Amino acid sequence: MGFYNRLVRPLLFHADPEWVHRFAIRAAEITGTSRLACRTAAALQKTSDARLAIDVAGMHFNSPLGVAAGFDKNARAVALLGSLGFGHVEVGSISEQPSEGNPRPRLFRLPDDLGIVVNYGLPNDGADRIAERLAKLARRTVLGVNVVSTNRGTKGSVRDTEMGVIGDYVRTVARLQDYCDYVCLNMSCPNTCDGREFFHDVRRVRMLLKSLDALGLKKPLFLKVAPFENTSELDTFMAAVAPASFVSGFSVNLPPGKPAQLTMPAEKLANMPGAVSGKPSEPAANRTIEDIYRRMDRKRHSVIGSGGVFSAEDAYRKIRLGASLVQLLTALIYEGPGIAKSINDGLVRLLERDGFRNIADAVGVDVKI
Repeated sequence: MGFYNRLVRPLLFHADPEWVHRFAIRAAEITGTSRLACRTAAALQKTSDARLAIDVAGMHFNSPLGVAAGFDKNARAVALLGSLGFGHVEVGSISEQPSEGNPRPRLFRLPDDLGIVVNYGLPNDGADRIAERLAKLARRTVLGVNVVSTNRGTKGSVRDTEMGVIGDYVRTVARLQDYCDYVCLNMSCPNTCDGREFFHDVRRVRMLLKSLDALGLKKPLFLKVAPFENTSELDTFMAAVAPASFVSGFSVNLPPGKPAQLTMPAEKLANMPGAVSGKPSEPAANRTIEDIYRRMDRKRHSVIGSGGVFSAEDAYRKIRLGASLVQLLTALIYEGPGIAKSINDGLVRLLERDGFRNIADAVGVDVKI
């Protein structure tokens, strides 16, 4: 990580952020075709400690730390990412139809805040092409697919056609579920017309869950939601989800817009459309994790927490607030591919400090029920 921070990151940060992202994915895709390269990476980055292993929704994870959706949008880098010490990799978001996403520029750095502004708008190759890619993949870690409704832009929006949006989700799940270990529904994308508020109407939540129940799910299902405006909204959402026995838990998305007190001057932020990922998203994410954990049926549901995870302490805080699994994305940009080993090693030390025999014992210990 020191080499990356001193030499690699300064060079990459002179280039366009989206170009660097594409370059990183392509480099990982090429490297991942080499079994020797993946074995070498695994040997260098692995933290072999049974205390980090955790079972969630019938799946076994060697570590609670994973890669969040949004980094590997088209499932091209899974082989290498799975060799870097992550307990799971979530790809996507993936929609039924291919999408170019929002106009460029759509990715911006906030280096003084350890954040990025994301306005991608869900560009992806579409469910059919990605299913073909996943069918050929030899998985080395738990794989999740993040599913979303196709972004057709403002002119082609299906916002006024409820079953159009819901059908998009259901058909994509049907196409992809045979090629992954779990499915996560992105119900709150902050950067598309249909994604921001569509499921604020909980009637639509019920419609979606009813349609998925009729489909016959084969894999655990998680619902990815943005921080709620208030606890009343959260309670209403949880009540709508409660009858759906096949829902395994919840994942935390970015809040829309930009948090207060960013270092970047307001006049520059005005030219950066999108939501903020990284350290600035951490307070809202942690609050949402705790609120969901307190209200959910903890015998049925688990939480996947993300937002501002840069260190073992960051990940551990989310676990103690109720997250069984944690994910990162922005830290890969700022800290490089050695971040997983650094966090895993740190989690082991934190477990030893606090006297926990297993990471599962720390889940939710800071939450007063």
